[in-house]
Amino acid sequence: MRAVRVCTFVMAGVAAALSGRVAAQQPQEPLFRSSTQTVPVYATVLDTVDSRLVNGLSRADFDVLDNGRKQPLTVFDNGEQAISIVIMLDLSGSMLGNLPTLRRAAVQMFTQLRPDDKARLGGFGNRIVLSERFTNDQDELIRALWFDLVPGGDTPLWGAVNVSMTALAHLDGRRVVLVLSDGKDTAARSGRPAVTLASVADRSQAEDFMVYAIGLASRSSPSGGRGYGGGYGGGYGGGYGGRGSGGGDEPDPGLKVLATESGGGYFELHDTDTLGPTFERIASELHHQYLLGYTAPERDGKLHAIEVRVNKPGMTVRARKSYLAPKPLSTANKQ
Repeated sequence: MRAVRVCTFVMAGVAAALSGRVAAQQPQEPLFRSSTQTVPVYATVLDTVDSRLVNGLSRADFDVLDNGRKQPLTVFDNGEQAISIVIMLDLSGSMLGNLPTLRRAAVQMFTQLRPDDKARLGGFGNRIVLSERFTNDQDELIRALWFDLVPGGDTPLWGAVNVSMTALAHLDGRRVVLVLSDGKDTAARSGRPAVTLASVADRSQAEDFMVYAIGLASRSSPSGGRGYGGGYGGGYGGGYGGRGSGGGDEPDPGLKVLATESGGGYFELHDTDTLGPTFERIASELHHQYLLGYTAPERDGKLHAIEVRVNKPGMTVRARKSYLAPKPLSTANKQ
């Protein structure tokens, strides 16, 4: 696996945006590279009452705070923007009863891809596998969904998220992992190298990956049991701490933690009939996010808290909670 590259966040390629002017209002693919200090923040705005997406807001409607200090926006775009996404599906033994529904529903995600979107499909169980390349060819993705993803095995959940991030690491712009699972990570129990929730959360902060997650309650397996691929263990007290005691067959609570911290969304489903519409909802959110950017106020190599506010009543906003600031120039130049 390619080594994790610690990067800072940057906007390049749009001269007007870099000079502080509002970016043009047509769809475009901003480029973020490691040589400058612009912090990109993608924000989803929802109506508080019915969770409807709110479009058409202006730059003046947003405040962005870095460690509690308001920052002037140097980049703003409220147009539709392309996405690069890895769709990673749980294929463990506990998912066997849900696989036909899952396959039909995932197709609805593929049909929402735009011409400038890029997607890869993956699955995790006995092995973590990915389709061959990024594409928006629906037929190619459907073939991979039906013929390349073999069900069965345990649930290397965080390892699968990490593989997804590595697949996206060489791409510019907005990079999204969409992961669906019905159980808790079992990699340590199976003897796999340990990839933890904490490590993928740290990576999402350092490299700016957005995570969307769907937690799915399993149907009974064909054998009549409800087993969860050897899943175990309760919650994550305090965010990224150790596992609590207790069993249960709920989706891993770390999925919600990771999605919230990275600015994505978490959807917990107890009815597979809503799975297809949930895929469609996620695609719609991703295509209607606001791009906000500001210059990092310090080069200190530390984790900075981000808070995004909308200055209109009746609205809530989801956005990344933190980023890793660039290192001081003297330190960076030595490496």
